[in-house]
Amino acid sequence: MATYTPPLRDMQFIMHEVLNVMADLQAMPVHAEIDADTINAVLEEGGKFASEVLLPLNISGDTEGCTYDAASHAVTTPAGYKEAYAQYVDSGWAALSCEPEFGGQGLPLIVNQCFYEMMNSANQAWAMYPGLTHGAYAALETHGTPEQKAAYLHKMSSGEWTGTMCLTEPHCGTDLGLMRTKAEPQVDGSYKLTGNKIFISAGEHDLTSNIIHLVLARLPDAPPGIKGVSLFIVPKFLVNADGSLGARNGIYCGGLEHKMGIKSNVTAQIVLDGAVGTLVGQPNKGMQGMFVMMNAARLGVGNQSLGLTEVAFQNALAYAKDRIQMRSLTGPKATDKPADPILVHPDVRRMLLTAKAYAEGGRALMCFSSMLLEKEHHHPDEAVRKESGELLAMLTPIVKAFITDNGWAAISGCLQVFGGHGYIKEWGMEQFVRDARINMIYEGTNTIQSLDLLGRKILGNNGATLKKFGKLIGTLVAEEGVNEKMAEFITPIAMLGEQMTKFTTELGFKGFQNPDEVGAAAVDYLRVAGHLVFGYFWARMAQVALRQIAAGNTDPFYVAKLQTARFYFAKLFPETTTLMRTARTGSKVLMDTDAALA
Repeated sequence: MATYTPPLRDMQFIMHEVLNVMADLQAMPVHAEIDADTINAVLEEGGKFASEVLLPLNISGDTEGCTYDAASHAVTTPAGYKEAYAQYVDSGWAALSCEPEFGGQGLPLIVNQCFYEMMNSANQAWAMYPGLTHGAYAALETHGTPEQKAAYLHKMSSGEWTGTMCLTEPHCGTDLGLMRTKAEPQVDGSYKLTGNKIFISAGEHDLTSNIIHLVLARLPDAPPGIKGVSLFIVPKFLVNADGSLGARNGIYCGGLEHKMGIKSNVTAQIVLDGAVGTLVGQPNKGMQGMFVMMNAARLGVGNQSLGLTEVAFQNALAYAKDRIQMRSLTGPKATDKPADPILVHPDVRRMLLTAKAYAEGGRALMCFSSMLLEKEHHHPDEAVRKESGELLAMLTPIVKAFITDNGWAAISGCLQVFGGHGYIKEWGMEQFVRDARINMIYEGTNTIQSLDLLGRKILGNNGATLKKFGKLIGTLVAEEGVNEKMAEFITPIAMLGEQMTKFTTELGFKGFQNPDEVGAAAVDYLRVAGHLVFGYFWARMAQVALRQIAAGNTDPFYVAKLQTARFYFAKLFPETTTLMRTARTGSKVLMDTDAALA
């Protein structure tokens, strides 16, 4: 069985030593009273919940899966899941970062994100039940009426009710303009919804008394395409005026998907049969509310792969220290044993360091992105709010795609460290691989994220937001450019930063002439941008480590951070050279292939 130790020391390093989040948080009136000790204490307890309550349910839940009763349309989650959820609610974890106005604790989002990283490490499938509620909550908080907020947000904040988002239909996934679900207006101002949705995570379960579905559907007079989509609240049970549960609504689970991974999380086929719903926001403007959920979900999905990368690394490292196999190429290291631990072999270290570098780089990006979202919503300076929102919009597809792509490669490598044992269920590694694979697919496949980044977030404003991130790099380069000890970290990001301007302009010009050029280059482009972002954060982490070592700090944590930074820049960052070359090959080699794909 897999083990897990919450990476609290690294979280504290990122928050307090690299990003200095307390200064930013205390500059916001809503968080003026927060302190580092409170954040650290909350996360320490959160780590205990993840490692002591959720981790023991991970393999058993995967083995048992969810049970569907066709007669009642009810779903039963694996043994222990309901009790774990009750403990989660009773301990107040559901309300961690929700607004006090709706019963939340009002803690910074970064605390909730770090807590969810730990839950994802321990049991991603379980964490998805409460996880989607945060996106639904955010959509209603932003676009709901006062009456809707009063009816739903308190019980979603407390965890008494969970939420979902119902987008995908059997004939359409990302292209939501093709959806067919209908919403017929009623004389009382409500709507009757009819249609079918698929792939609805946590769409039915036995953990809570009610599930609040946010559903995309079309009004009878809706214009075609994405401009004719509206958003509706469709609860599993109708809610009476006094907040009590009323009649069972006409929305139910028609079956479960049989999946490769996350088997203990329900992926439901949802049937709407005259289900009563209420409109969120304006008619035909449903994507405004849904994008609030989708953007939250994209950050959440990146966090899922971050959590899995961390736990896979921890277990692979422990195995590599214990498993003996052959001798070191430079002579025996464990002379008291018949063979050396496999940790002595260079390629084993490569696989382990890849996972470590991608986990710790991803954690830095996740924490930074969480702070951007916090500043976008709560900073008193309008200019800071605006710039934070712009940067977050650009980084969101990188969080989703780069972290999940990296996670898939790193977790697969960690399984490889185990050799044949990695392929065997009881070690837990094969489940991490299976669970990680979905993260590259849902909330918009990683190709969609790449198109969003290059086509909309970069070329859409002529690289203005990219230049703003470039200023962050420029500031670091100016600060450390003459420091010889920082040269191995500063020189690569300075060079890539300069190359990105020409690279982006070139792709934009080619895309203007032929849009397929953007499609052909987008995936490579996102990985280049991802390394630019990771490189910036790894340089900042190395900067802190070097300063601590120079000041006489003998904590091996800083030496380890410096060694991992060197590995990242030597072995992973150079991928950017190849990626820029392949991105420049253009679309012809892909699109002029009718004979090859006949």
